[in-house]
Amino acid sequence: MLHSHLTTLNAVSLVLQAFQGHGQCAEELLDGSGICPADLGRADSRITTRQEMLVCANAVARRREVGLELGERMHVSSYGMLGYALLSSATLGDALRLAMQYPALLGTLFQLRLIDDGERVWFSASEYHEEPELAAFNAEFCLTSLKVICDDLLGQPLPLLGARFAHAQPDYHALYRASFPCPLRFEAGDNAFAFDRRWLEHPLPLADQVTHRAMSERCRKQNLEFTGRQAWLGRIRQLLLEQLATPPGLDGLARQMNCSSRTLRRHLQAMGSSYQQLLDELRFERAKQLLGEDQLPIYRIAEQLGFSETASFRHAFLRWSGVAPSHFRA
Repeated sequence: MLHSHLTTLNAVSLVLQAFQGHGQCAEELLDGSGICPADLGRADSRITTRQEMLVCANAVARRREVGLELGERMHVSSYGMLGYALLSSATLGDALRLAMQYPALLGTLFQLRLIDDGERVWFSASEYHEEPELAAFNAEFCLTSLKVICDDLLGQPLPLLGARFAHAQPDYHALYRASFPCPLRFEAGDNAFAFDRRWLEHPLPLADQVTHRAMSERCRKQNLEFTGRQAWLGRIRQLLLEQLATPPGLDGLARQMNCSSRTLRRHLQAMGSSYQQLLDELRFERAKQLLGEDQLPIYRIAEQLGFSETASFRHAFLRWSGVAPSHFRA
């Protein structure tokens, strides 16, 4: 996938916190993401979900079960204005429906739905289309954090009637019981947990109509900012994707975007990215696709990606993936 969505640094900060005291330094976990420790201190920092997933991949390579721990750390206060809007909602159902309106602010990679079967409600996370190797991690992270949000909103644990996951049962499945003390099922059609439908009408202890209106309006405006930047970043990626064989350069891309090179560079920096980083990401994704098809020789793939020499492509692919193109194809 070509990750054009924007998100906050919340999850990245949690990853670094989870590994404190485990002998892993921040630079190791941030390796390859384009994020530096100084970025974590900026309240307005925005990164792409690709950057976030690179950090998460570094974490999973060290501890495969880390998604469960990260989800437990993702309290409702981690979501900024959206968190306050949820806390001040009238009922649990109102809060969950509001959260589903703003997936960009929630930072989820899933389609969230409330599925009512008449007796119980399933809070479902499905339609995952990102890196397959991180599917289990993202499902664990997502569902555990959603359960924590429900507990925080209610001021007490939400009693669960069941939970299911789309991935196969991992060898550390016993750890699931801490977050999901209920019947578990794996290799299901989606990721979801169930609770009695009456909880949707349960009043929240911190409900406040005035605060809720104010926070909901701020969420609406922030969501417009997020989606506007996402559309802008998506346009940049599409232009670069169409010109991989002959990249336009920063100046050429700025002209195509009807802005100055300085403006383009500043906007990319604000999103934690750069022209070269975006170009490399797109080249890497396209290279993996072409190598997987096993039709074109490597020198032709290098040409299609805008490399003047095959050796330059080999060096770049080795830097991106850690293996040579021929090894990746094999």
